[in-house]
Amino acid sequence: MEKTLSESAVQYDIVHFEALGPEAKHLEEEIEKAKRSGDIPENHTCLITPKNVQDFLRDNPEEVLPEIITTKTHSILPDSYLAKGKKSIITRSAGYDHFEDLADKANIASLREYCVNSVAQTAIKFLYAAAGELNHYTNNTVTFERKDSRAFMELDDRRVLTVFGVGKIGKRVYELAEANGLTVQGVDIRQEELDCIYGGSVRFVSKQDAIVSSDIIVNAMNLTKNERSRFYNVGYFSRQYLSKAAKKLIFINVTRGEIAPESGLLELYRSGKITGIGLDVFTGESEFARLLNGEPVTGSDLLAAKTLVERSIDRSSNIYVQPHQAFNSDIAARTKAVEAIKHVAAWYRNGKQRFDEQLPYY
Repeated sequence: MEKTLSESAVQYDIVHFEALGPEAKHLEEEIEKAKRSGDIPENHTCLITPKNVQDFLRDNPEEVLPEIITTKTHSILPDSYLAKGKKSIITRSAGYDHFEDLADKANIASLREYCVNSVAQTAIKFLYAAAGELNHYTNNTVTFERKDSRAFMELDDRRVLTVFGVGKIGKRVYELAEANGLTVQGVDIRQEELDCIYGGSVRFVSKQDAIVSSDIIVNAMNLTKNERSRFYNVGYFSRQYLSKAAKKLIFINVTRGEIAPESGLLELYRSGKITGIGLDVFTGESEFARLLNGEPVTGSDLLAAKTLVERSIDRSSNIYVQPHQAFNSDIAARTKAVEAIKHVAAWYRNGKQRFDEQLPYY
């Protein structure tokens, strides 16, 4: 068995941190497959643990971390580890902003394929809920009210949906929206490059044109916090920008909360400029979780996000939320392990020097 339950001071070839439930089982299966195929050495050893890096090192102070590790988003890498030669780190998530600042210190790879369809389908799930006034109609079922129900938004080619960030997830959102009969367009700073990749199948517009033509906005952008990067997009969907919308909007965010500050979304919902919201992600999610669990956390976006969650749960508003779980399909759980072990195989194939795909991606 690849999964080693003992966490004693043993030198492993790799440690997979934050591996929970089915994902741990799938990692075991994919490692065995890779050994049988010769993609990784037969004597490759690993530890699969549910702990994050800092908790693991606290509980196992004698453990020496190997040259390559995999984590998810709750691990903090010690400076002492990064200082001793260039390490290789796979973040088993589609996002990579939590390690982006380490790109010049280590080889960093993320899983850019595993949850494409599940996240895109989540965006469409939110779209149907918000366009269909699901909370309103569910509440009406209590008394079987039919006379005074609000009209819901029927989806057809008169409605314009704009996907912001037409990478792998955004392209799939684009395709699903088209399949649902909507007029679809995309906004991406890499428009020229993507136009060649997609063979002209995506209709791109400017950010300025998008806000005056859209009925529905879906954020599918990666979060880039580096202010020096041309991809920097913290606060991209500001209250000022969204207030320029010519039509009432449905707004859906399935990638990172920091791109669309919740304080602005709540204000625009209250004013009627935004009529429906779907959120799988939130600003400062670790702090936000603490706030929801009763800790004294402050901040305008965190407090606004709490209000949005409360209004979704009590069904008082046309708002729909879930706790960053768009990736959590049955297929995605298995694919996450497949993609992670592909990176491990590439690392071996490249003489333990780098991954085939790693930061910076662009």
